[in-house]
Parts: sequence; structure tokens; C-alpha cells
Amino acid sequence: MDHIESFTPEFDRFILGNAPLKRLATGFTWVEGPVWFGDVDCLLFNDIPANTIHRWNEGAGITAFRKPSNFANGQTRDRLGRLITCEHGSRSVTRTEHDGRITTLASHHEGKRLNSPNDVVVARDGSIWFTDPHYGIVSNFEGHDAPQELPCNVYRITPDGTLNAMITDFNCPNGLAFSPDEKHLYVAETGRRFHEDPCHIRRFNVAADFALSGGEIFHEISPGKSDGFRMDTDGNLWSSALDGVHCLSPEAKLLGKILVPEKVSNICFGGRAKHILFITATTSLYSISLNRNGAQTP
Repeated sequence: MDHIESFTPEFDRFILGNAPLKRLATGFTWVEGPVWFGDVDCLLFNDIPANTIHRWNEGAGITAFRKPSNFANGQTRDRLGRLITCEHGSRSVTRTEHDGRITTLASHHEGKRLNSPNDVVVARDGSIWFTDPHYGIVSNFEGHDAPQELPCNVYRITPDGTLNAMITDFNCPNGLAFSPDEKHLYVAETGRRFHEDPCHIRRFNVAADFALSGGEIFHEISPGKSDGFRMDTDGNLWSSALDGVHCLSPEAKLLGKILVPEKVSNICFGGRAKHILFITATTSLYSISLNRNGAQTP
């Protein structure tokens, strides 16, 4: 299989020999933020520069879900199944209610505007964690060129709506994910735009009250850098990379790669058993069925 590069027998067991890498749609500008809605059997994903959230369904193909999208980027679902979206244009994190109304959850910290919320996850207590790099305000390509008012932090919105800066020593944090037991939080450092900053994935220890410690370098993706990633149920981390998707063990060992002909931005698990890996990559949306199950909820 020319789309698979395996380094371990373990990864061989993750791959189904008769499951191809499919290009589901193409012709976009820069796609990001895939999130699966199993209850309505569809995937949402964003073309950030086109200011559009697209919907993909196996029967209907691609349809528009929201335009304009406020240059939406990373997305997830909360514990009640509502869409949580990072918006570059509004410099905020929003929630789409079940009736379609949009609620702003965070737009300012200590009286200053957020930069451009990028990626987001929801913890077991319902708290919402997101990264806030400057990528959406350094040009007009993925948002609006504007002054930066805050450092590029990782934030937590508590269940009562309080916004706290949880990690403050990143140049530009990007993708993030909890381990299945939520004892670790992984965060990608992708560096400031127009700077040669170090790029890697860091791992933090998470206490019962969600206090963080540690933060050591977990892995450096090569080639390219880690943008977005998700976990499977055994704690393996599946990360975007320049040449495709890299699978890392909980011990940071590179198990194997799914090679994709475009630069990968983000991924998510979906399908009826969360066994399909959906991949957003530059101008296209891809998928591949795996002998794996995604850990994200709901």
C-alpha cells in the first residue's frame, strides 16, 4: 500500500489492507477543523480563507453549513452535543445551540481581546480548553490583520463560564487533546508566524482538579510540524504532519504514517464506530478506515 509507511508490527494491526485512502472532496483553499456528528451522520469542516463551514455526508456530498463563518477554525462538540467553534474573525469561542442560536463563550481576557482561537477540546467536567495563537490576526488570509493584545496562551472556560489562562509559556500553541483517561494534556507548539521558533508537541500532567504540571517535550514531528491531532482509545496520538498523519504511542514512539499527497492540517475520528479517520489537508478532505477507534466524546 503506497499510502502506508509502517515502522512497527503494532501499526500493521491498525491498518486494514483493503481500506483505501479516499479523497472525498477537493477544490478548497485551506481546510481545517473537522468534527463528526454521528447523530446526523455528517462531518463539518472549515475552509478558513473562504469563510465557510462545510458539511460532508456520504450521500449528499458537500453542502454549505454556515457562510460567513467568521473564519472558523478548530471545532469540537460539548457534552450535550453542541458545536463549539474557534472563530478567527470574531476572535472568540462560540457555541451553536440546539435551536441554531450562536452563543459567545469567550472573546476577552482581563479586558483585552483574544488573538484568534485556533483549536478546542472539551473535558469530562464540561470545561472547554482552547489555544489562542496569533495566526488569524497577522494577515488577512485567515481573518483580519489586527494588533495583538494578549500573549498566545492556552485557556480553560470553566463550567460556570470563567475564563482562565492555564498555560502561558508558548510562542503559539495550536492543536490540543486529552489522553483518554484525562491524566495528560497534549499541546502543539507551532511557533510564531514569520519566526523560526522551535516546534514540537508538549505533554502536561493533569490533576483531579485540572491543575497542570510538567509540560516536557513529548515529540517533534518531522517533516513539518504538528498542527492538529486526536487520540485513539488506547492513548495513541494521531497527528497532522507535512507528509500525512503520524501515529505516536503513549511513549512517543513513531509507530507509522498514513501518507497524504497534501499538507495535513487536522484530523478527527468518525463513522458509526469512530473507526474512520477524517483528514483535512490543504485543498482536500480525505478519509481512511482503520482498525482503531477514536477516543473523543460525545
